[in-house]
Order: sequence, then C-alpha cells, then structure tokens
Amino acid sequence: MPVRRTIFQRVGATPVIPISVKISAIFITLILLSNFMTNFMSLQLLQRQIINLTNTILVDQLKELYTNAGNQYQLASFSNDTEAAYKVLSSTAAKNFTLPNSVALGIDRSGHILFSAWADPAMSGTQWKDPVALGLLNENYNKHLFEGSIQFTTPAGEYFGVYKYQSDWQCFLIRAELRKDTQKDTYRVLGIISLVIVVLTAAFLLIGMLVFQKLFESIRKISESLYAMQAAAQLSVIDISKAPNDDITYLAASFNTLASTINNLLRIFQKFVSKDVVAKAYAEHNIALEGSQRELTVLFSDIKSFTYRTETLGNEIIDVLNVHYNKVIHCVHEEDGVVGSIIGDAILAIFGTQNADAKKSCRAIETAWKITNVTAELRRKMIERRAEIEQTRRLTEAEERVFKAVLLDVGVGVDGGIVFYGNIGSDEHMANTVIGDNVNSASRLEGLTRIYHLPVIVSAYIRDETQAVSSRYHFYEIDTVQVKGKTEGKHIYFPLDSEQSGDGEEHKYEIFENGLQSYYQGKWKAAHEFFESCGLEVAQVFLERIGTDEAPENWSGIWTMTTK
Repeated sequence: MPVRRTIFQRVGATPVIPISVKISAIFITLILLSNFMTNFMSLQLLQRQIINLTNTILVDQLKELYTNAGNQYQLASFSNDTEAAYKVLSSTAAKNFTLPNSVALGIDRSGHILFSAWADPAMSGTQWKDPVALGLLNENYNKHLFEGSIQFTTPAGEYFGVYKYQSDWQCFLIRAELRKDTQKDTYRVLGIISLVIVVLTAAFLLIGMLVFQKLFESIRKISESLYAMQAAAQLSVIDISKAPNDDITYLAASFNTLASTINNLLRIFQKFVSKDVVAKAYAEHNIALEGSQRELTVLFSDIKSFTYRTETLGNEIIDVLNVHYNKVIHCVHEEDGVVGSIIGDAILAIFGTQNADAKKSCRAIETAWKITNVTAELRRKMIERRAEIEQTRRLTEAEERVFKAVLLDVGVGVDGGIVFYGNIGSDEHMANTVIGDNVNSASRLEGLTRIYHLPVIVSAYIRDETQAVSSRYHFYEIDTVQVKGKTEGKHIYFPLDSEQSGDGEEHKYEIFENGLQSYYQGKWKAAHEFFESCGLEVAQVFLERIGTDEAPENWSGIWTMTTK
C-alpha cells in the first residue's frame, strides 16, 4: 500500500520532522548567531573607540580644570575665600558638559568632596561612596602616579573618566561620564542591524528548505519504506519521545529495536549454553559439530540425600534447587568457570575453556569451597528460622521433615586432564559437552565425599597444578582408591583452606596422615592409634574398616570400591 506523503510523518502520536527542516533551522540559527556576534563585536570595538575618544576630550577638559584650579588657589590665598573658589571651579567645569550625566569632582585623599559639578541637578548632593576607586587613587599616589584613568560607581551607575592630582588644593581632580550615556547610540544601532539580519535571513529560509529537501531525497525514501514496513507488520510503536524527532532518529530507533532483539536472544541463548559457546557463535555467526582434546579442570557437585528431599518436598523441590543453583552458578562464573550441564541435583562445571590457564585447578578449588560455604550459609539461615519459630511453638512432624529436607548438603569432586570438549549431536539438535575419563573421575570423587565425610575431594592432578601457583591450600592424602571399572588405585586428597581452617585442624590432619602411612604399610595397630587420636570424622571410616584386625596378606594399601 503506497504511503500518503505529508510534510510531517507520524510514528504513533510522535511527529517525525524531516532532517532537512532541522538542518535548515540549525543552519539559519548559526547564521543568525554568527551575524549577531560579528556585529556585536564590531559595536563593542566601536564603543571602545568612543570611550577612547571621550577620554581624549575629558583629558583636554581636565587640563583646563587643572589650570583654573591653580589660578583659583592663588586668588583664594589672597582673599581667604575658598568657598568662592570652589563655586568658580564648579561653574567652569559645568560649561564643558555635553552629556546628561557628566560630572567633575575635586576629592581629597580621605574621600571628602571639595567641590563638584553635576550635569544632572538631582545628583548635586551625591557623596563619594566608592572605597575601591578611592583606594586605587591613593595607591597610585603612593607610587607617584598622579594622573590616569578611573572608574567609579554612583547611584546613577558606573562612571569612567580621567583624574589628575592638584598639589595646591591637595585633591584629585576628576572628569567623568556615565557609561550608559555613551552606550545608548550603540544599542540603537545594534537593534537596527539585528532587524535587518532577521529580515534577510527569513528571506533565504524557503530557498534553504528546497535545497535540503533535494539533498535528502534518498533518506526520505528510506524513511517512507520503513513507515510502510511498520504499517504492514503491525509492529509496536517505537518510543522516541526522549530523542530528537527527525527521520534519522527514526532509523536509529529501528536499528536499536533490532539490536535489542538480538541482545535478548543472546541473553536467552546464554542461559542454556556456556558463555564461551555464545561468544564463538556471536563472533563466527555459526555453530558447528566440532570439538577437540583439551586440558581442562572439571568440577562435579551433587546434593546429598536428594531422593529423600524430593519425596518430602514434592514439586517445591524445584524452588529449593533454584535458590541453590542461583548461588552455585554465580560461584562458578565468579571464578571464570562455565557450567557444562545441570542434571537434576548435580552440576558439572568446567575451568580453562576460555584460554590456557595455569590457575584453572586453583580456581576450581576456590569454587568448590565457595559452593560448600554458600550451602552452609543456607543451612545456617534455616536453623535460625527454626529457632525463631520454636520460640513460640514446636515444629509439627511434617514441618520437621520439611526442615530436614531443605537443609541441603553438597559434595564436590574435582579432577582434570585431557578431555574432549566441543559440540555433539546433529544439525537439527546439538549440545556442548565435555567427555573423558577425568569427567567420570570428578563424579566418582564427589561420590567419595559421602563415604569419607568430607565436603571436597580432589585428585593428584589438581593437587600438583594448584601447588604450582598457590600456597593457600594444604593437600592431605585421604586414601588410595580403586574405583569400580578401574584396575589401578588412585590417590585422593582433601584441600584444606589455610585461610578458613580452625585452630589445630592442620595438626589433626598431620596425625591422620601418619595413621594413613601406617595403614598403607600394613601396621594397622599403629594406624588405629593415630586414627583414634586425630579426632577427625574421616578417621572413623578407617577405624571401622580395620577394626582390631591385622592387615591381610598381600596387602597393597589400595581400597577397592564395589560401587560407583
């Protein structure tokens, strides 16, 4: 449907002013300002010339007054009639006045007026009340500067003029004019010139509009096409109320709408896939079925006793999980990790995907401890809430079950090494994933946290890479385990955070390690003593395992797991 052409299109209720109109207006405004400023500066220079010329005239008149003052002093010396001399001086000075506010003064150094002559009779009783000007006169006198220019203020306004010190009368003779008297003609000329400028500018406005309409014909056509697209697609009205309402602004608003849509899609996309995949898709405009072997660190975290919690909470388990994952995922992102997948109550995080990072294992351990700490904080808040409730009443049996169900506890396993990282699936549906023995190992290490009653368990790979970059964590060996499906034993470690460990905790783990060495060597009685004295919960696992028996024959020190 063709768009009806009008001078001003509208987007909703907002008029869109053609850019040619706005540029014409700006251009005309600049011309007006330029002309006004040029003429104003010219008039200011003219005013300066007028002032200089006036000063020249005033100097001549001041010389005449100075001469008369000397003569009158001689006459007053013989007649002792100073008042008559002052009247003569005032009368003589008044004869040279040409402007309505001219003035001639005789002022002593204290500011007392000896005589005065005002063109305006209403000013005849005016006293000298400009201490700044008087101070300047005295300052110049002390510097032996006995004549010059002067500015001072009176109730009538600001005066400018010249002065000369008369040593006979010991006073300053001043001849001055009111500044605004010399500016009246200047402002009258400025008004006439301004009127001429406005008239001439208005005459060229129509010509400028026609020229700019021709120059911006292509922009007008693009705008009309966008108007037609909007009408046909029935798009929502673009709010441009806070932007300049021209057709170029409309083009910008349309582009911003498109950009906003893309950004929204990217944000939604990023919520379902890792941020490195989003960055690659945005840069390459494509996602392919591809991947490669890379050396990465993998963290696996799982909620303990999840089946019981699900049975107790029902559908509300989703709300609990969202609260938990909101904090856990933030911990992962805070340490530059990416979330590989969320499987029910478990989360898989990967570190080192963005670039080669020697600190990836250290970051993974920091994340593991943050996860356990935020989970512990949630438990603490629930316990405080229970205490508040029990101040008024006891929990019911159903509430007790719910309370136990929301006291989430997690285990975290961390391993690393060479894994496959990339996209798998088909052209119709694909997923970003990490595959490898070390991924499975991280999951099994998390499972061991339930057996050994420890929040975090890591592999030797994690220990070695972390110790190379940080001394914050002390790694204590927990056991040598042969998991199901493997033929070799694997050393597992507990990364104690030295910044958060309690008093004597490191000493307890040192005793435990002594017991572990005796346990490996088959000296189970000695190991029993160490395990009992260390006071750690993990030691109870070994106390139950060895009992009061001696080590079996052919003891290798490896504990074989029968379950995953």
